[in-house]
Amino acid sequence: MVRLALSAAAYLIANAVGLLLAVLLLQGFRIDALSFVVVVVAFSVIQAVLGPLITKISLKHLPQLMGGVALVTVSIGLLITDLLLPGMSIGGVANWLGATLLVWLGSLIATILIPIYLFKQLGENAKDKKKV
Repeated sequence: MVRLALSAAAYLIANAVGLLLAVLLLQGFRIDALSFVVVVVAFSVIQAVLGPLITKISLKHLPQLMGGVALVTVSIGLLITDLLLPGMSIGGVANWLGATLLVWLGSLIATILIPIYLFKQLGENAKDKKKV
């Protein structure tokens, strides 16, 4: 149970890092300070639901898409979050594409570094699984 809570926290932090990176680097991309936590949680839930769905669809209909499932998931997740929450604004197609890459890259790097530096239990559990 603790591992699940740590994994969820790491996932939320990784998405927060990615979204914050997009806010800082893209001029038209904005998230209200008061809405940031709600946006991160909503975006994370949308991504958690979309990930397996897009993977299943791409396996069945577009196997070529499998390499880019994470990018497609982030892209659609950003769009849905923007449509649902008034506290977030993407600011155009160029920002949407740029934000897709920045959020994906930021969350990818955070996902790698969080188990190493923040939640060492997650990193140790991953090492234990590789040994088995």
